Amino acid sequence: MSHLFEPASSGRSKCRGCAQGIERGELRFGERLPNPFGEGEMTLWLHPACAAYKRPEPLLQALVETSANLPDRESLERAARASLAHRRLPRIDGAERSPGAQAKCRSCREPIARGSWRIRLVFYEEGRFVPGGFVHLDCRKAYFETDDVLDRVLRFSRDLSADEREELRRACD
Repeated sequence: MSHLFEPASSGRSKCRGCAQGIERGELRFGERLPNPFGEGEMTLWLHPACAAYKRPEPLLQALVETSANLPDRESLERAARASLAHRRLPRIDGAERSPGAQAKCRSCREPIARGSWRIRLVFYEEGRFVPGGFVHLDCRKAYFETDDVLDRVLRFSRDLSADEREELRRACD
């Protein structure tokens, strides 16, 4: 099974990492896996940057195998290597304000206060990203073993307004 990079043939595919559409002609990464429902294999499509953040092993394997001239090849490889170096980084699925006070932080086990910033977590299981809890914004360094998470958090925080993104940046400083 060889993973691949190719331009999207239509605008119907959706990125498994960020759940946004992949536009026709846009470069996409295809992770090939055995089909659990029958014979053959299936392809999971992701934006290359989403794959670098959430599926680093197959992306790095594809980068080694492809001879195609990919835009931002170095930054993709750098992001994927960082994801491999810190095993919890691929779990990041964005940030949001806590709507209530019921969720507990996976790092410190304390409740996350209503209205405070929290980082959403997902786990990769059988070709899908499954919700896996939250982490206080202040617990990010202890949980992810690095403080360099802002780019990943912003990438997967698609519902935040420009003002909220700026507020999140300031909260991370």
